[in-house]
This record gives sequence, structure tokens and C-alpha cells, in this order.
Amino acid sequence: MKVFFSGSIRGGRDLLSVYQYLCTLIVSQGHEVLSEHVADPELEKVESSMTEQEIFTKDMGLLKQSACLIAEVSMPSIGVGYEVCAAILKDIPVLCLYKSGSNVSAMIMGNPNVILKQYSTEEELDITVASFLISLQAEYIYNS
Repeated sequence: MKVFFSGSIRGGRDLLSVYQYLCTLIVSQGHEVLSEHVADPELEKVESSMTEQEIFTKDMGLLKQSACLIAEVSMPSIGVGYEVCAAILKDIPVLCLYKSGSNVSAMIMGNPNVILKQYSTEEELDITVASFLISLQAEYIYNS
């Protein structure tokens, strides 16, 4: 299954190791992360050679190809919020993950169109992400 992963870039890279862990986890479960660049420590250098229009076009094109979106929302990011909203408008299932103690946007916390899960450990991430992806696969098989 093709997964779009979303995490803060310009809003701060403090959770880069979590982004890397999540991308590795998704791939280890047999899925493809179309936006794996979000977990690249050199991303800001790469994107500095791109225009904002090119970044937007690339990311929205990848989102359009995705079966679901998994977003790490602990760090406030306008871009992540935009991608979550775009996925919802395209009827793409959304899982939002946040570290316990984070000050997550009320627009995410109160949104009935996303699955929102708090985590404290990598084991909790493992279980949450696996459950989300398995439920989507089961739904796909059922509806096929």
C-alpha cells in the first residue's frame, strides 16, 4: 500500500528521529512511503533548490497517489495541517500521531475525520501504525 507520511519541516525538525522511525516501520510492514523525503536529514538542503510551487506540486501529487496519510502532529506545522485537510477532502484515511504532553492543534484534536492516537513509546507506535494499516488492508480486501 502507498502511504503518505507527513511531519514538520519548516516548523522544526526536533522530531526527525521519530519521522525516521515511522518511515522505517511503515516500510518494514511491507508498505511504500511515497514521502520518505520528510525523514531525510538533508531535506532542507534539497528543498532549498526547489521553488515553493515545485514543493507543493510534488507533495500534492504524492498525496493523490496514496492510500492513506500518517501524520506526526506533535510539532505545530501549517504544512502538516494543510496535508491532513487535503487528504480528508480527497477521502484519504488519516492517522494523526502525537507524543504525550504535546500541545496539538485543536483543529486536529477536534476533527472527527481523523484517527488520533497519542504515544509515549516506540512499542505504542508499532501497535498503532500496524493496526491502522491492517484495518485499511482489510477494508480494501472486503470492498474488492
